[in-house]
Amino acid sequence: MAEKRRNKGAAATVMRLWKTVGRQRIRLVIVAVSVIFYTVLSVAAPVYSAGIVDLLWREIRGALENGTGFRVTWEHGGREIMILFGIYTATGVLYTFQSFLMASFAERLSLELRTQISRKLDRLPLSFFDNHKTGEVLSRATNDLDKMSEVLQTGLLKLFTAVGMVVGSLLMMFRFHIGLTVVFLVFTLLSIFSTKLFAAKTLRYAALRQQAVSRVTGQVEEAYSGRTVIRAFNREEKSAEEMRDAVKELADTSRKADFMMNMVNPFIRLVNRLGQAVIAVFAGKLLLDGVLTVGTFQAFFQYVYQASEPLTEAAYMINSLQSSIASVERIFELLDEKEILPDTADPAGGTENAEGRVEFRNVRFGYTPERILMKDISFTAEPGQKIAIVGSTGAGKTTLINLLMRFYEVNGGQITLDGVPTDCLTYRGLRSNFGMVLQDTWLFEGTIAENIAYGRPDASREEIIAAAKAARADFFIRTLPKGYDTVLEGDADNISAGQRQLLTIARVMLCNPAVLILDEATSSVDTRTEMEIGKAMNALMKNRTSFVIAHRLSTIVDADLILVMQNGDIIEKGDHKELLRAKGAYAELYNSQFA
Repeated sequence: MAEKRRNKGAAATVMRLWKTVGRQRIRLVIVAVSVIFYTVLSVAAPVYSAGIVDLLWREIRGALENGTGFRVTWEHGGREIMILFGIYTATGVLYTFQSFLMASFAERLSLELRTQISRKLDRLPLSFFDNHKTGEVLSRATNDLDKMSEVLQTGLLKLFTAVGMVVGSLLMMFRFHIGLTVVFLVFTLLSIFSTKLFAAKTLRYAALRQQAVSRVTGQVEEAYSGRTVIRAFNREEKSAEEMRDAVKELADTSRKADFMMNMVNPFIRLVNRLGQAVIAVFAGKLLLDGVLTVGTFQAFFQYVYQASEPLTEAAYMINSLQSSIASVERIFELLDEKEILPDTADPAGGTENAEGRVEFRNVRFGYTPERILMKDISFTAEPGQKIAIVGSTGAGKTTLINLLMRFYEVNGGQITLDGVPTDCLTYRGLRSNFGMVLQDTWLFEGTIAENIAYGRPDASREEIIAAAKAARADFFIRTLPKGYDTVLEGDADNISAGQRQLLTIARVMLCNPAVLILDEATSSVDTRTEMEIGKAMNALMKNRTSFVIAHRLSTIVDADLILVMQNGDIIEKGDHKELLRAKGAYAELYNSQFA
């Protein structure tokens, strides 16, 4: 039953891949037509060569009987030999042509799927990336696609030509001698049955190997990105051990998959060789009895070779195609992942210059429906107010911000911006009103000016410099060798963590958003720089709604509204003085700083 389900899944995958091909189908049609001509010429060559051999044999025997020399002339064999040479040349040209088309088809299909994956990643919710390692996703977009392209370029073409050659050769073999052909078919059926047994196991081991490749890729990415932490905690040996385990698992599954893929070829070849030996014995007797001529004898064996070799290759390539199907299934699994909700067809207007009034109305949220984290969140942030969000690690502070940005969708209640529900706004329209400065900085490989202008690519150099000055980043930028044209490489390791954070602050200042979100925005800078940034932030937050996630409560005593969170819910809210007088959780947190 499990094998039937796998076969149904493989068939569905192939059908879906066929639908994905789209406009590339014309290439496959041309390849199929080319294969037909190639097959006709390849099948015609042996029967034509049979006549040439018989002709030459008669000429040789006549020369021996008459005691004259034997010579090939244009009239006596030369013309026929040149025609045969032309047939073989044409088959070679056709095979080269269809190989080129198949390579083009495979690469274009790979490009189409890679484009679909790229677009899909833009539409996936954050929950997908929370539950999948980066390396695993990269593996599907690289290793699995490369595997598919490699097999399609070689395997599918060989499968097409194998089918054509086997059918054509069998028809000609029946024409020459039915009995010999039946013997060949007996051994052929044995080969097909063996191929089916190998194919079922190959698909299972190929799927396990691709999963192991994903784990190794994820392990490598994780170890590289966390190399500093690994060394700081003396975890080199443990990390190496985890890598060895992942590689060992990959080696084991690869060995089994490669064994199944490579064992089928010699086994099928052995069966075919036994069949040829049996056929040779019977054909030799028929030759001696005069049933077969010398030309027919050699032509029949050409057809045996033309049918048996493609069968051997087809058996190997069917197993390779099973491996490719396993890769394609993993690609389609990614493409079938649940996407974020599409933009509303009639988005609400008035989002370009929002005033910044934010309201949470009885908001409910859980990362899974059965585990609700936030049960009833309600508060209002008026334009220009500073809202501080405090609480212990895991209290739900960042989750609250993620809901505001629609990185996650609420399970109940409503969030509004200027009175308009955020789920009635386009993602672009909503997020264009927000500027985020996170604790974990992200900069891409490019110049400092390009990184600052990430949110406003059309910004002038003067505007970029003004934003950098406001973020107190202009001085250190000008000390670099190329100033604003300095290229940040890799993870921007050529500048310090504090400098990276200054650049992200400058990036937000350049966008000049209506609502600011600051998640411990000054956690990586020194005290003096923090004071300077604080001044810039105060100027930036003036007349703008701002949400500040803070662990150092001394930085938010001037907040208009403080939300104290615990286990996903707001347990206290008010300004600094009100919460201190209440002597609740906030007062305890605040006073603990001075204990």
